[in-house]
Amino acid sequence: MAEYTSFGLAVKTKLLGPPSRTQAWLVDEVRAATGLYVDGAYISKILTGQRNAPKIVQAIREILNLPEQEQDSA
Repeated sequence: MAEYTSFGLAVKTKLLGPPSRTQAWLVDEVRAATGLYVDGAYISKILTGQRNAPKIVQAIREILNLPEQEQDSA
């Protein structure tokens, strides 16, 4: 299993709350915000650095109110 990037860890920490939210909730929010199809597997690949998806990363930052930071290199 791949390890989370620092961005992935920040996302997972934020999801743990409070309020506690699931990755499935995040998938729904990203779909609504971007109009793009994403699923749990795709989000996991972004959080572990296996995929680079700037639009989705930006949407996640906005949804979870995460500050901008340098992207981890995959």
